[in-house]
Amino acid sequence: MLETILQILSIISMIIGLFFLVVAIVGLLRLPDVYNRLHATSKCDTLGAGLVLLSLALQSEMAVAIRLALLIIFVLITNPTAAHVIARVAYSTGIKPQIGRSDSND
Repeated sequence: MLETILQILSIISMIIGLFFLVVAIVGLLRLPDVYNRLHATSKCDTLGAGLVLLSLALQSEMAVAIRLALLIIFVLITNPTAAHVIARVAYSTGIKPQIGRSDSND
C-alpha cells in the first residue's frame, strides 16, 4: 500500500516537474529580454528540477534519497543566486530592461 502511494506521488511529482521545465523553455524562447528570460527560467527551472529530483528520491533507496535531498537543497540555493549574478552583470554592462511593449525594431 505504501509503495503504491509512493509511486503515485513520484509520478505526479515527475509530471509537474516536467511541466515546469517545459514552461521554462517556452519562457526562454518567447520572452523579449535577458531579465524576463532570467526570471522565467530561474523560477521554473528551480521548481521543475526540484520536483524531478523529489520524484527520483521517492523511488530510490534511503542512501540515494538523502543524496538527492542534498542536491535539491543545492539547486534551491544556487539557481536563484546564479540568476541574480547574471542579472547584475547584465545591468552593469549597460543592458537596459525592456519597459512596456516594443513593436519596433530598435
